Amino acid sequence: MADVVEELTPEQLLEARRNRFRVLACVDGSDESYRGLRYAADVGHAEDADVILLYVRPVDQGMRTGGLQVRVARENMLNWGLELPGIQYLKKGRDQLIELGEMASNWGEKFTHTDVDGDPLGDNKIEYRSENGKSIVLKLKVAPSVAAGILDQYELGPYNLIILGASGKAGGIAKALWDPAIAEKVAMHAPCSVLAARDLRRGHGHLVCTDGSEQALAMARKSARMVHRTELKNISVMSVALDDESRPEAQRYVDEAVAVIEEADLEVRNAFVRVGNPVEQIIEAGEDYSLILVGETGRTGLKRFFMGSVAFKVLEYANKSVMVVR
Repeated sequence: MADVVEELTPEQLLEARRNRFRVLACVDGSDESYRGLRYAADVGHAEDADVILLYVRPVDQGMRTGGLQVRVARENMLNWGLELPGIQYLKKGRDQLIELGEMASNWGEKFTHTDVDGDPLGDNKIEYRSENGKSIVLKLKVAPSVAAGILDQYELGPYNLIILGASGKAGGIAKALWDPAIAEKVAMHAPCSVLAARDLRRGHGHLVCTDGSEQALAMARKSARMVHRTELKNISVMSVALDDESRPEAQRYVDEAVAVIEEADLEVRNAFVRVGNPVEQIIEAGEDYSLILVGETGRTGLKRFFMGSVAFKVLEYANKSVMVVR
């Protein structure tokens, strides 16, 4: 039987989390959410990183009317013997991490339950921890909505990155994870970076978009640190000029971002400027990459293109995965 995870005081736990790179991967049973989990495993591979799998369940999703004995349900969670809503998705995610070599079956484990008003099952999690202190957590959380559950989970974090899978399912919670209103709400309100995973396949690289602002340069620096954590350190940079006259200025923005990324000991594979509508150009260029990285704010005045809704339009309409970096 696995050893029990060592207890920490709340103050020790918070301090320990602040000193680690923490990824919150939201799973819903869709292929896209598990592709997102693979990226979570990649970026969270190092010993100083933890991966938390989250399934958000609506309040009282059949728990009362189904006549479940809550005590039995909680006990069976430890052995994954009862197919409660979401558990099968978390179990599949755990098995995927084992298959990827991100965790071993002999890690110490700890089960925690938190009561939630109006729901007999409440919040439940199982934490697996290695001898080196690396954690994999499976969290079954109850909330009024998916977005509320994810944002509330951040408050219990903190986290460096939240990943949501863009689901192809026809309805239910899975569809809600890619409802643009949900994705945009999480990306808008979460204090950390948010990745919406869509067709997230490894090997095609990261595309960093810049407009030359201080915020965009800070985003490029953070993006470089994020990419540095992955096995495939493939990164490119682009900017968008509104017209041909603005092309030299946009090229200068690209050069500045390249310099920032190279300071992080990363080689930029490609650097280029496009002319036209920023949303359209970013989405079109992003087709050749695994992941588009944008910042939420940027320049002021007529030349801005990350201020306002542009980053979120890219998030909503791109065919590829998009990360809002902060």
